[in-house]
Amino acid sequence: MEEKDLDTLFNEAFQRASDMTQVLPPDVMLRIYAYYKQATGNTTGVNPHPTHNLREAFKLNAWMQVRHLTPNEAKKLYIETINSLIK
Repeated sequence: MEEKDLDTLFNEAFQRASDMTQVLPPDVMLRIYAYYKQATGNTTGVNPHPTHNLREAFKLNAWMQVRHLTPNEAKKLYIETINSLIK
């Protein structure tokens, strides 16, 4: 059996996360968001100046806590988090 590469596992975890119907606690959702943003390098949705929007401030804070991770480290943590939610 061939071992899957990290990008394939990440994409599969993203698909499982997208298909989830369970309601997740806000802290878990923020962690997933932050890992995804760091893993993909797509931080365009992270508002560096969330003036009056508490939700955006929480998202920025979550990403800032993981921005030291490499994209591959963030992918691994994203995969682990999603896998821990789906049993």
